[in-house]
Amino acid sequence: MVSENFRAAMLMVVSMVLFAFEDMCIKLLTATLPYTQVLGMIGLLGWFSFWIMLRRQGGRLWTRALLDPLVLLRNLAEAVGSIGIVVALALTELSSTSAIMQALPLAIVLGAALFLGEPVGWRRWSAIIAGFLGVILVIRPGLAGFQPVSLMAVVAVLGLAARDLATRRIPRGIHSMQLAASAFFAIFVAAVLMGLVMGQRPVLLDVREWLILAGCMAVGIGGYSLLVTATRLGEASALAPFRYARLVFALILALLVFGERPDTLTLTGAAIIVGSGCYAMLREARLRRTQLRAAGMSPR
Repeated sequence: MVSENFRAAMLMVVSMVLFAFEDMCIKLLTATLPYTQVLGMIGLLGWFSFWIMLRRQGGRLWTRALLDPLVLLRNLAEAVGSIGIVVALALTELSSTSAIMQALPLAIVLGAALFLGEPVGWRRWSAIIAGFLGVILVIRPGLAGFQPVSLMAVVAVLGLAARDLATRRIPRGIHSMQLAASAFFAIFVAAVLMGLVMGQRPVLLDVREWLILAGCMAVGIGGYSLLVTATRLGEASALAPFRYARLVFALILALLVFGERPDTLTLTGAAIIVGSGCYAMLREARLRRTQLRAAGMSPR
């Protein structure tokens, strides 16, 4: 009989494959469209998709709870993170952007220690330091291959980490789809304002671009749904390594679709980031199991 952890791991891998394809679609779209327009379309269509799902479940799109300061902070962080990743994908290589984005779990652990007062031992501090050294290898500041715009991927990591940290403190009474819809609307508003400031005017899409956009939304929503299912089904420690399948598939797509060939420094940095992130997540899951056992609860 197939275990729940095995099924969850397979769902996680498929989810990561879909997210890698989503990144590829965004990069393809930004090659011919203003990146603020791509960001705005993703925000608007994402908001509409979650609105439809909310209506089917009898939920409400708007309540005063969305004015909670933590919800507003989460939406701002979501917008900042989304701007960072779309700009990075538009102006730098898919492989390097994907490698830097794998530092997100480490940034969340760091933020939880600094801002939420969560205890972090020396082992996880060591993993955090090693992971960010890996990011430096990918970015390589001060060296000939340094691209300042690659720092937008770091902005994305910080923004999305802030989003996840804020989510931990948001009142449980707010529906998760309502929260997601409000975040996508914030992305849309941020994209419109950014387009006005930068003078980027929207252009009409051709058939190819509409198809890529539809594919982008389909794989993005599909990846999100499978990710939620996998995390509810399996143990965090069992799933942790499979989250990094996204980087593997992103590197394959970067080579096949865009002809990218990551150099040794990028691959070395990516390996350090993945190794550090896996260790940090496995260590956190082990500590959580220990705490649950001490409290007389089942760790699943």
